[in-house]
Amino acid sequence: GSPPDAPRSRTVYAAAHVVADPFADTAPDGPAAVDWEATLAFRHHLWSHGLGVAEAMDTAQRGMGLDWPRAAELIRRSAAEARAAGGRIVCGAG
Repeated sequence: GSPPDAPRSRTVYAAAHVVADPFADTAPDGPAAVDWEATLAFRHHLWSHGLGVAEAMDTAQRGMGLDWPRAAELIRRSAAEARAAGGRIVCGAG
């Protein structure tokens, strides 16, 4: 069936996962290899269900594998997709 309407009494945000590129040739101490297509597709999935995306909250603040350049790129790409899709997004890093 079709997704339910967006919640009306609250604004709900999901802390979306970043999808790793399983085929990337990376070192354990190197920068994260992100599957950008799958990562952004998941954000579109969340928006299609009326959820907003809380971007770069855990990944940027807790050392979960994304360095600042990748977190900044994630924020830029996700914000551009949110604008194009009419999705809600909030970002946190630092």
